[in-house]
Amino acid sequence: MRFTLDPELAQFESQVRDHLRSAMTPELVEQIHTTGVFHDYEFTRGLAEKGWYAADPAQGERMSPFQTQILIAELHRADAPMYLGETTRMVASVVRQVGTPFVQERVLDGAANGDVTIALGFSEPECGSDVAAASTRAVRDGDDWLINGSKMFTTNGHIADYVFLLARTDPEQPKHKGLTMFLVPTNSEGFDAQAVWTLSGERTNITFYSDLRISDQWRIGEVNAGWQTLLLALEDEHASGWGPHIARLLEHAERWAADTKDASGIARIDDPDVRRRLARAAIEVEVSSLLLSRCAWLEETGQRIEAEGPMSKLFSTEALERASQDFNEMVGPDALRSPFDPTAPENGQIQQIMRFSLGTTIYAGTSEVQRTIIAQRGLGLPR
Repeated sequence: MRFTLDPELAQFESQVRDHLRSAMTPELVEQIHTTGVFHDYEFTRGLAEKGWYAADPAQGERMSPFQTQILIAELHRADAPMYLGETTRMVASVVRQVGTPFVQERVLDGAANGDVTIALGFSEPECGSDVAAASTRAVRDGDDWLINGSKMFTTNGHIADYVFLLARTDPEQPKHKGLTMFLVPTNSEGFDAQAVWTLSGERTNITFYSDLRISDQWRIGEVNAGWQTLLLALEDEHASGWGPHIARLLEHAERWAADTKDASGIARIDDPDVRRRLARAAIEVEVSSLLLSRCAWLEETGQRIEAEGPMSKLFSTEALERASQDFNEMVGPDALRSPFDPTAPENGQIQQIMRFSLGTTIYAGTSEVQRTIIAQRGLGLPR
């Protein structure tokens, strides 16, 4: 595998960074913080104009796995409003593989240019990470389906055009076998989204489906084969890396250490304990980057990503938690000041990233789920 970028990829990385420096305006950063919504249509259009928005356009030349990794890493590092674009890309890939011509015609082109957006409807209020225990029901009614139930953590569901919904279609079958996936238009009668605020201030949603009727043409994959359809999406979601957030946090910590002096007038960065903490985080940035690069390399060489994706996700999210808690302890009580508080070190980003980090070990499957996948697929252990 590659350990350094070749000149073409390095140039692409530089182009992405230049674009984000101009696109992530102070006004946009404040808007994201005050609303908790990580999506902005003007920002999205800017990415789409460069062919970067969905990172997997329905037509034309696809980005390479390494280009996609670079793009997503730089979006994370800039804390850009990119989550709805990522979920749209993920679902569009599934639609391309197993969606009906009806859905493909309505979704794929728009998903590539930002005109169509898709949120995820997997988790439920009583199920936690056990997605297969979904109780939201879809009952066949002629050529239609009637859907009743609710989904939790449907982030961006209040602004997305569609929700990629997992519903139970045969309660008599084992829980993994009686499920079906649908793409639900959010303008359907019977759909509602209510805000839920996370510890980091991000807005997610609980979404409700009350006698919501959709045509069978909105079904994605075979009836009662929803778990297999879902896995097509989760393979991509599990192969995520959060190292760029550690790198962003490290930049703030290094700048604070260089600019701050202790009671004796000595710069904090000259303190061996501070340097040890910074070095440990820098090492974990590098490990996180290499784990994610291995996933891109496997995809580029036509190999299947098995345990490698969960390894990347597990290590980088837990490393982000470790580093953020370590740096809050290093900075002390002042680290707890909020963003946009003029007295807050590094504009409050050290504590903001710590609050954000706690959710990352849950997103896309908890650390326990990731360890189970690694044990089964990587080590061949029994269930």
